[in-house]
Amino acid sequence: MKRAGLWTGVVLVGLVVLVAVVALFWTPFDPLRVRPDVRLLGPGWPHLLGTDNYGIDIVSMLMSGARICLMVGIIAVAIAAVVGVPLGMLAGMAPSWISEVIMRGVDVLYAFPALLLAILLAAGFGGSTGTAMTAIGIATIPAFARVARAATLSVMASDYVLAAKASGTGRLATALRHVLPNIAPVIGVQASVSFGIAILAEAALSYLGLGTPPPVPTWGRMLREAQTYMFADPLQALWPGLAIALAVLGFNLLGDGLRDLLDPRLRELQ
Repeated sequence: MKRAGLWTGVVLVGLVVLVAVVALFWTPFDPLRVRPDVRLLGPGWPHLLGTDNYGIDIVSMLMSGARICLMVGIIAVAIAAVVGVPLGMLAGMAPSWISEVIMRGVDVLYAFPALLLAILLAAGFGGSTGTAMTAIGIATIPAFARVARAATLSVMASDYVLAAKASGTGRLATALRHVLPNIAPVIGVQASVSFGIAILAEAALSYLGLGTPPPVPTWGRMLREAQTYMFADPLQALWPGLAIALAVLGFNLLGDGLRDLLDPRLRELQ
């Protein structure tokens, strides 16, 4: 079946978005209410996936965690795109020495992973959702800058851009009318892939205590709290781990599928 990966990604991403939207208005149980009388229950009714060490319904926590995960991903990718895409376009359109300065600066930023940036920000401002979003967004800027620069160079070598320059069209007008619309599909693919990376990074930061603070449920902290019961009740770790894996897989498949769909060279091979 053609584009099976793309449709699988669409379904998984759609499921994550649907769960996150529903969690804004409804969850089966209060994901913040501690109930010692029903702690560590196995899957059954009415707690379909059981309860954790505090008696909190796991389904409700997963739904609330999807909301946090989606919010962090959207803001982090937005930060990276808003900063990285203009930098990449500028590097692709400017003289070579300006391009070199920009890309070397991007390389320096690339040397700082999200975890290190989160530790630095947490030391100054404390661990929070904002800290995680900012750290992940800044760490993802180099990927957008590199992709935007490569796509911009390709567009700038095209005949219609050369014709626009010959007719006296300015750099800003060229960037807005010709470059940005033509590199938008590539940026969209990068955004989808970066979204999956952001979800994984947010889970790692929450696991280390550098993300969203308690008592708000997150998938990463659910994993952290489940490690105590890894052998006694492995399902405690299975559910958040599966949620993270499916969400990341969905965005990666969506990104790969969009790339295959939008790239004419790959489309001809199908």
